[in-house]
Amino acid sequence: MAFNDLELARIERTVGKLCERRAPPPHLRHEVSMEYRVDGNAVTVFERRPKWRGDGFTEQGVARLRFARRAGEWRLFWQRADLKWHSYTLLASSTELSELVAEIDADPHACFFG
Repeated sequence: MAFNDLELARIERTVGKLCERRAPPPHLRHEVSMEYRVDGNAVTVFERRPKWRGDGFTEQGVARLRFARRAGEWRLFWQRADLKWHSYTLLASSTELSELVAEIDADPHACFFG
């Protein structure tokens, strides 16, 4: 089930601010950007860069937040070298989106930003 307007505003306030804080300086934003995408019940944070050759862009996943509506909680995932999303077991879930976004931003175990 898709997010309602109130939930989308909360996502913009928390995840959008994370992307702003982690964005490169203005003079480099044509080279790399930090963005997020909402798809169904998931929010994916990713780094976007122009392709090395040819037109278009490439995206590298940073984190995925998935809302489990029945449980009423957010679940956090990180992308490993195999390019699959794995549960972030150090703080796997929370009822507060902001708690998980703070964990992504702090990145105490270098899972999200290296």
